[in-house]
Amino acid sequence: AILAKEPSRLCRGAILELEADEQVRSSAFTLAAPAPSRSTTVSQSGTDVAADPRAVALRSLSTTCRSPMPLRDHSAASASALTAAAVLTLCATSGRRQAGRRRERRTVARWAKAKSKAKDDATDGGAVVKPTFNFAYWAEHAEEVQRNADNRKFQCDVAEIVKIYHEHRSARFEVQQLAKKRNEHSKLMKGKMEPEERQKLIDEGKAIKEELTSLEGSADELEAKMNSLALQVPNMSHPSTPIGEEENATIVRVNGEPRTSENAGFKLKDHLEIGAALDLFDFESGGKVSGQKFLYYKNGAALLELALVQWATHEAVKRGFTPYIPPDLVREPVVAGCGFMPRDGEATQIYAVEGSDLRLAGTAEIPMAGKFMNETLIATKDLPQKLAAFSHAFRTEAGSSGSENRGIYRLHQFSKVELFALTRADIEESNKMLEEIRQLEEDLFSSLGLCFRVLDMPTEELGAPAYRKYDMEAWMPGMQKWGEISSCSNCTDFQARRLNIRHKETYTTKGNLEFAHTLNGTACAVPRMIISILETFQNEDGSVTIPEVLRPYMMGIDVLKPAS
Repeated sequence: AILAKEPSRLCRGAILELEADEQVRSSAFTLAAPAPSRSTTVSQSGTDVAADPRAVALRSLSTTCRSPMPLRDHSAASASALTAAAVLTLCATSGRRQAGRRRERRTVARWAKAKSKAKDDATDGGAVVKPTFNFAYWAEHAEEVQRNADNRKFQCDVAEIVKIYHEHRSARFEVQQLAKKRNEHSKLMKGKMEPEERQKLIDEGKAIKEELTSLEGSADELEAKMNSLALQVPNMSHPSTPIGEEENATIVRVNGEPRTSENAGFKLKDHLEIGAALDLFDFESGGKVSGQKFLYYKNGAALLELALVQWATHEAVKRGFTPYIPPDLVREPVVAGCGFMPRDGEATQIYAVEGSDLRLAGTAEIPMAGKFMNETLIATKDLPQKLAAFSHAFRTEAGSSGSENRGIYRLHQFSKVELFALTRADIEESNKMLEEIRQLEEDLFSSLGLCFRVLDMPTEELGAPAYRKYDMEAWMPGMQKWGEISSCSNCTDFQARRLNIRHKETYTTKGNLEFAHTLNGTACAVPRMIISILETFQNEDGSVTIPEVLRPYMMGIDVLKPAS
């Protein structure tokens, strides 16, 4: 319809757009007369070369459209011009698309270069990270934040933090105003003036500089104090999280029936008795070499550990998790950024390497979160991240006591397959990821044939980072109790704010950086799994039946039997 009504206007518009392309314009106006069969150009050497079809169309259109002949008739020239207009319009559109792609490629290249430089700087200068606390939210919801901390038994003073926050904002405003005054004063120094007048301005400038330095120092002190107090504030809690101690946990579901001596038909033993009969644990050598709560796994226990780790990792990879083996030693700022700090009066569970800022990781969650420290991710390309990491875990187990200290239930060192995930800063998306991690853990324990239950843990059982946490407890027949074998948590943006893990939607998105959500879960904590398997699948003759899913990893062993 447009071509029929105003073909000349459309054609001239196409000409102007294509003439803007220097390459097309120069080709078009050095073009030789086109032959009927194909378009050619003649080079200076006289050799025919294929012409740019846009140049051919432009030359034809320029000649026809600028001639006095009207374009509304049905002449061959008119038809040629209209065809050329259509070709040129398509070419121009294609050119714009290609230019857009080139701009995006350049943006991606610059982004990759900047990201690489940031990583190099981090490697050279160590783990340096500045946390970004949500002071504005705390100021607006001070009572709610304090009540949440009290429910979780964390000692902090939100009102004091908010007070310092407002003082800091006022101090920063004064700094900005004085800096503006200094800049305006500097402009007065330009140009010719009497020596006395210049000296007066110099003295005034020195006074402004001294006052500015003093104000900046005060503002920095307030910021340091504010950040120090903010470290004690835990994450907010999910609305459905029960309030109180461990016994207030909500039982979400129970899988299977607890095995007892009555329904088994014989007296069930605990894992220490079973292990002694099957020659699985060497506590004596562990104590001699490393101290209490260390041991050597041997025979079937050693094979079981390797089988569990491989099986759990393979199952996670099948669900889209990328396998990793991270470092066991991490820098202290990474541990702090993950929020691993004891409640008031509790002892630390982290081993420190004397004379350095290195710490032994208590879980692979720490190095996996640290992997993304000080990075800005592209949501459409990098998120969500689903990682499965095998590592050793080291814990002081300070303050632990009771029957749980017996055997291999609590150790200073053990192997673990940890699940870690990153999502956009969207609570619905991270809650969905939490349910995905929880479902994987449930499927793992179900396929082993364990009796277990899922608990929605109450506020006093949540660590500082967790917004919501599920625990999985297996029934351990020999111990005649439920024992924790796994957990999974949604930490929302708590860790990301402390480790500076941000994201934006695309490479070309301007501003609007948000802190990612982090999640974690345990696919397999080896000692607790070995306890559960030995006690659940023990037989009257002292043997233990290997769960079917582990047999492909056990060198053909179906049953662990006592030595004859």
